[in-house]
Amino acid sequence: MSFDFNTCNEEQVKAIKHFEGPLLILAGAGSGKTRVLTHRIAYLIDEYCVSPYHIMALTFTNKAANEMRERVDKIVDFGAEAITVGTFHSICVRILRRYIDRLGYDRSFNIYDADDQKSLMKDIIKRRNLDPKKFKERTFLSAISNQKNILKTPKEYKAEVAKEFNKRIYGDIYEDYQNRLEQNNALDFDDLIMLTVKLFEENPDVLDMYQERYQFLMVDEYQDTNHAQFRLIHLLAKKYGNLCVVGDDDQSIYKFRGANISNILDFEKFFPGTEVIKLEQNYRSTKHILDAANNVIANNTHRKAKALWTDKGEGEPIKHVIYFNEYEEAAGVADDISHKISQNGCSYKDFAILYRTNAQSRPFEEKLVLEGIPYRIVGAINFYSRKEIKDLLCYLKTVNNPSDDISVKRIINIPRRGIGAASISRISEYAELHGISFYDALKDVDYIDGCSRAARGINSFVGLIENAKKIAESPSCSLIELFDYITEVTGYIKDLENEDSVEAESRLENIESLINKIKQYEDDMENLTDEEATLNGLLENIALISDIDNVSEDTEQVLLMTLHSSKGLEFPNVYICGMEDGIFPSGQSMYNLSDEDLQEERRLCYVGITRAMETLTITSARQRMRNGETCFNPPSRFINEIPRHLLTEKNNSGMPTSSSSSFTDLSSFGASQSKKPRNKYFSTKPMTMDNNPFIKKGADLASSSKPDYDVGDKVYHIKFGTGTVTSMKQLDSGDYEVGVEFSKSGPRKLRSSFAKLLKQE
Repeated sequence: MSFDFNTCNEEQVKAIKHFEGPLLILAGAGSGKTRVLTHRIAYLIDEYCVSPYHIMALTFTNKAANEMRERVDKIVDFGAEAITVGTFHSICVRILRRYIDRLGYDRSFNIYDADDQKSLMKDIIKRRNLDPKKFKERTFLSAISNQKNILKTPKEYKAEVAKEFNKRIYGDIYEDYQNRLEQNNALDFDDLIMLTVKLFEENPDVLDMYQERYQFLMVDEYQDTNHAQFRLIHLLAKKYGNLCVVGDDDQSIYKFRGANISNILDFEKFFPGTEVIKLEQNYRSTKHILDAANNVIANNTHRKAKALWTDKGEGEPIKHVIYFNEYEEAAGVADDISHKISQNGCSYKDFAILYRTNAQSRPFEEKLVLEGIPYRIVGAINFYSRKEIKDLLCYLKTVNNPSDDISVKRIINIPRRGIGAASISRISEYAELHGISFYDALKDVDYIDGCSRAARGINSFVGLIENAKKIAESPSCSLIELFDYITEVTGYIKDLENEDSVEAESRLENIESLINKIKQYEDDMENLTDEEATLNGLLENIALISDIDNVSEDTEQVLLMTLHSSKGLEFPNVYICGMEDGIFPSGQSMYNLSDEDLQEERRLCYVGITRAMETLTITSARQRMRNGETCFNPPSRFINEIPRHLLTEKNNSGMPTSSSSSFTDLSSFGASQSKKPRNKYFSTKPMTMDNNPFIKKGADLASSSKPDYDVGDKVYHIKFGTGTVTSMKQLDSGDYEVGVEFSKSGPRKLRSSFAKLLKQE
């Protein structure tokens, strides 16, 4: 191919033309890193005569991998199909399918998703007779994931916590969990990386083969790598040293998943002789947006210096709007979207509403529904976690790997076969006693005491699975035919059709989507690769799909998502909502304040700001319900870090603000404080009416005059709707306590100064 470098800036050209040795590309948000990576791959092939077979590009999501693959295919004239492009997990699955038998596993292993892991952990907790209210499966799974991310085995972890009474149970549970995974011939997502590293370290011949295969290695989003991923990359690149990583330390926001920002900050130490190239020209956002992002992130000290710039023009100022509560906040955002749609010719897909936690989404959902605005929540129930999909996938998993006890137990009585909990318990005990899988124990049901009544149903189930295995193994049968056999024999689809309800209709539509997915996988394998469509491959493909992979840029919907989920996306119009101390930065980061935590929260703010292309609106609320209690938080300290000339401020809260600024100055609330906040106004408790120093109380807040409504009047409340005033009582503070009988919410007692009741004519 011929390279047109006129469309690239000087630093991009340097990165593209780099040949051998380690290269660190510090790529700011919207700086064209994917273009640089794909053109660098093409340049290696075209100018340096590197075989496509020797190139691998790693990233974190299927969405990013598919985008990179499409771009590579367009610009590489010959041999593009030989280039390996994929996620860490998909590449590791491919390696393990070939060599995992060297670690004692069967190659037909299943991959457990979050639901499977929880089911397995619940069973372990139950077997140990632990109190499930005290010992949560999520807590154990998080601890285990942390250990796997640093490549610590159960044996090593048990030795570490042996003398710590409170942690000793975690070592035992980790050991149980890993043993059960091995018995079920199953891996969780952390195992995919950890076991590949183990395979390489214990089998030098396998490592050498892959080092020879991948002589040029490129890694995208390097700031998100954990220790296990770092070790994997280090092993693969050690022989030739041709490692190119692209990342932005200012966008390192996944510490809670094990990401280690030191991997990118200390890259030059790990790989001596590194060339460092900074991509600072942004092609996404306006100057106002970038200046805001630069000023916020400049308050972090643990970073590599860089500043985004653009030649797109200044653009609109950033808007900061203060609302009275979260319901008015949602209404204001919905109204603004409607206005931009009708007046500016925008599309729904041009908008994203971002927030710190999923709990903030409900008021927005309610308001968008009322306004008739189509939306989608990214991070809601995953398609593959829905009951009907999970059931049918567990049938496929059982056919693929009968040793998977979790899948077998889920479907053994779906549809009902007269197999009760007592029979399942006896069979489980028999399996454990004889050291066999639950499925193999089912085959011995006639010899297990107390299972005679369930024997007929169990034998029917085993017969179904054995026949399905024969179909799966037949070269002449497709995956669709296997799926049709399972749904036909089980009567799963027929039962839903007979149910004849709206819910059943929805579930049938989901099953139809699953059928389409299976057909698409078979077509892709036939038309796009030289590989055969297999049940193993289908289940891998489904297991490795993340929620963000399903975000379509063409669907006419407003997207709602957490700030963490927004990384890698861009939108013309962005709303960052709930910008209040205690919400964002989160209360945990504030009250257990450490320099590291606060800097990560600030990086998250930087990510949110840089999602915006044309307009950015930041919102806060004077009061917000949290855990059933009304809390009052000041605007986020991050807003204070944006220069005033970049902002337009609007107070829609109906409450007075300072004449000089609508913000409480928290700029001195120090990142240097590691344990306890310096500001006397902050405590470890949520701010409420009684303990918030930023809210005026009593007579200072209340109106000196009686409200314009009286007993018997109809009034409207933003949250509770329409109601009738039943009582009014003046308090010592001068405020009024108002009793209202709401038509939908029932009786409520509210303070007039906060309720903002509107009299209805």
